[in-house]
Amino acid sequence: MHRTNAARFFPLSVLAGLLFLIGRPACGQSVIGGATPGAVVHLVPTDMAVLELQEPRKDLACTVTPVKPALGFDLRLHAGYEVSVPLKELAGSEGALNIVFRVTPDLHKDQPVYFSQRVRMPPIAEDAKGEVEMEGSFDLGEGAYHVDWLMRDPAERVCSSYWDVEAALADSDKEVGLVVPPGELRATDLEPFREEPPVERTQQDRPLNVKVLLNFAPQRTNSVVLRPLDVKALVSILRSVYREPRIGMFSVVAFNLQQQRVIFRQETASRIDFPALGTAVDSLALGTVDIRRLAEKNGDTQFLSSLVRREVGGSKFDAVVFAGPKALLEENVPAEDLKQMGQVDSPVFYMNYILDPQAAPWRDAIGNVVKFFRGSEYTISRPKDLWNALTEMVTRIGETRKAPASASAAGR
Repeated sequence: MHRTNAARFFPLSVLAGLLFLIGRPACGQSVIGGATPGAVVHLVPTDMAVLELQEPRKDLACTVTPVKPALGFDLRLHAGYEVSVPLKELAGSEGALNIVFRVTPDLHKDQPVYFSQRVRMPPIAEDAKGEVEMEGSFDLGEGAYHVDWLMRDPAERVCSSYWDVEAALADSDKEVGLVVPPGELRATDLEPFREEPPVERTQQDRPLNVKVLLNFAPQRTNSVVLRPLDVKALVSILRSVYREPRIGMFSVVAFNLQQQRVIFRQETASRIDFPALGTAVDSLALGTVDIRRLAEKNGDTQFLSSLVRREVGGSKFDAVVFAGPKALLEENVPAEDLKQMGQVDSPVFYMNYILDPQAAPWRDAIGNVVKFFRGSEYTISRPKDLWNALTEMVTRIGETRKAPASASAAGR
């Protein structure tokens, strides 16, 4: 059956890996149609027939496990699947696996969304052991959905599966503002530093002017890898600040304590240059330190002290916000160094990203700096923590800005 009703098309977000040391296959994303309602679906007729038939097939042996919707730090609900195929099934069939699936929201049954992915596979020996494991994801708003899924190999063998999805926020997360509206679908964005769409700012008062100091570092100080999970969480914190309608001007300083250097700087602007930030983060070579810095005792502490004096001292911003994982240094910034800065009029905040707060429950070096300036620290271990922290932070910034004006008016 060739369907021509209101359908939308997006590339499927897939990460695929071959286990047992046979390497990683290439995954090339492709779009199978237009992205506007009313577009004609261009599918292989047999694929469309399989999707419509609603009968699971195992011509190609595989195991499909639906992944339940979960809230991410980007304030999107992510759902998807995991699939495994025995390597012996793919032996001698060098080429590509084609995956197509359709997600139909109950709220818009006449507007299914189609996803596709072409996963290239290397040659596989006849006696290969183990499995190919792949996963795919998509973003969705709250509501009920039906998924029709298939995978086809070069020999035209098919594995198909069908399941229902119920997406809903937990009671404790109900106040979180989701990015994707109820009953709608989006492709999962695999590029964390993509350009952010314009935000409609509050017009009633002068938009807040905020400086963000972001420590791009692994959760473990001895790690030489900045995990994609951590990168996405740190960028999500910055995006959440950018998306806040009451904030209209931004200054961003991205740094890495391990390498004791600033990797990105953007002075006061109405938008944040996420692509440029991504290029800077890609330049990080964790695990390497300039040999000159090795000779400096507590060089990381000295770097943090200098950074605070330069970026926080004499601040004319409505707020200064630190963000990043625990910065556990051998020595904290000396109080004398901070006293030399004099009074800091801007409120100071710290959004401390740590997935397991119990692993390091003590205050870190940045937290001690923020405490000295009588600032506020927020532990970010769940998406709701980010939402609550930003809401409280922006409210307090607004109150702080109004206070001097009220005091001035009272003195006249």
